[in-house]
Amino acid sequence: AISGMIVRRVRPNRSRAPQEMLDATGRAQYTDKAVVKMMPKGEGDEVEIVFFTLGCYVSDADLDAEYELRGLKPADPYSQAAVNEADLAFADTKPNGTHWKDAEGEWCFAAFAGWHGGRGVGVYRRGGGWCDGWWFAGVRK
Repeated sequence: AISGMIVRRVRPNRSRAPQEMLDATGRAQYTDKAVVKMMPKGEGDEVEIVFFTLGCYVSDADLDAEYELRGLKPADPYSQAAVNEADLAFADTKPNGTHWKDAEGEWCFAAFAGWHGGRGVGVYRRGGGWCDGWWFAGVRK
């Protein structure tokens, strides 16, 4: 469970509004504005983000079990965005995502990757899963 991990330390700017945080990444945005407004901000001045990959399709519910197996919980979007803001090329080779549940218990996600010939970020609500090739952002419990 610990092989294939990448660790990055970042200082997320939690004083930004959610839209400002996404704007700071300089990426094309594919978002649901309502989901952007309710993204969790997380906590901590400095955060250690652990990225791991599975190499296969995984549902959001099963992804939570994979986080647990590694002693992690999903990273907040602010911390994940800080990694992608500091290293613009990271998501070019390591498309990365995190997820959370909204107030209605629906899965939401933030995903950074190369899309449509450029760099993009997606923030949406959905009930699907993740295909192979994604790296998942987590923080230690």
